Amino acid sequence: MNRQDFQRRMPEASRAFSRPTRLAERLHIDFFLLMLLLLLTTIGLTVLYSASGHNLPSVEKQGTFFIIAYVTMFVVAQIPVDFIRRMAPFAYVGGVLLLLAVTIFGDISMGAQRWLQIGSFRFQPSEIMKLAMPITVAAFLSSGFLPPSFKRVVAVLALIGIPTALIIEQPDLGTSILVATSGMMVLFFSGLLWRYIAAAAVVFGASLWPIWHYMLHDYQRQRVLTMLDPTQDPLGTGWNIIQSKTAIGSGGLSGKGWMEGTQSRLDFLPEGHTDFIIAVMSEEFGLLGVIMLLTVYALVIIRGLTIAVKSQNTFGRLLAASVSSTFFVYVFVNMGMVSGMLPVVGVPLPLISQGGTAIVALFAGFGLLMAISTEQKRVMTPQS
Repeated sequence: MNRQDFQRRMPEASRAFSRPTRLAERLHIDFFLLMLLLLLTTIGLTVLYSASGHNLPSVEKQGTFFIIAYVTMFVVAQIPVDFIRRMAPFAYVGGVLLLLAVTIFGDISMGAQRWLQIGSFRFQPSEIMKLAMPITVAAFLSSGFLPPSFKRVVAVLALIGIPTALIIEQPDLGTSILVATSGMMVLFFSGLLWRYIAAAAVVFGASLWPIWHYMLHDYQRQRVLTMLDPTQDPLGTGWNIIQSKTAIGSGGLSGKGWMEGTQSRLDFLPEGHTDFIIAVMSEEFGLLGVIMLLTVYALVIIRGLTIAVKSQNTFGRLLAASVSSTFFVYVFVNMGMVSGMLPVVGVPLPLISQGGTAIVALFAGFGLLMAISTEQKRVMTPQS
């Protein structure tokens, strides 16, 4: 190929490459983020097939939830960001009312009252608060000057505390942590003064003793003790952590191979298809497989924070930063508890663990990111 042919074909190749991106922008979809989510979906279904004992119906059910989740993401991405901001109070009040309904009418399953049944539809209202919380706090803080004053900080803490307390009462410590974190992240990114952060750290430290003795349930205290020394009860509360560490360590650098893991296949690892699925992946794909997954997670988080930085308004910046940071907390808490660095609190590995409502809620959050991302393009590019 001579130089003239090369120069003539370069613009054609550039147009061909940018065509999918332009189509995604017209559909209000962030192309790069979508590709990362599709990759995570593929990884999740692949690992789940092995972790579930080659249970194809389980994978098909998960695939159905992914389809619903992608549709939800696409719908949310079409909503103007300003409309989302104006609907924040209604989302918050509705979420709190649903949480109150759980305490009265909720279904009890495995000792917890977390579900509402409406006809044939069964869902967890706490998943709604994972989105309503950051939207509400971002809308509230963006309506005033930043950094927020002491009175506004107290108001935000009250907004966070009400649904968090209702979720703890179910009890669901893992979800309550995620809901509280989603609101606290907005507060942090609003430019919270360091003296407030230092004061909060002192109050939290002073509260540990009463929290331990008067707020935590017996099984929650046992989880903390198990994290510190799982060998105290190796056949009881320490079983999950011990088997999880065994699975992670036995995978080595490159793993035993897909569907060749013994810990899950021989049922040594309970909940291998849900909370402890990263242990299954570690055993089968090794350290290299986990690094690949963490790389994809990191790219998702970086993309979300990039959207936050480029947002044209304060509400969009705070909301995108919170959604991205909370996604990081999902990954950190799950991998921390599976590796024995954190107590087991029942947080699934995002987009990899089996689940329904949680996946849809996560993709709704990605829809918010895409709405913010394409909103900035609509502002910057005048419509003809």
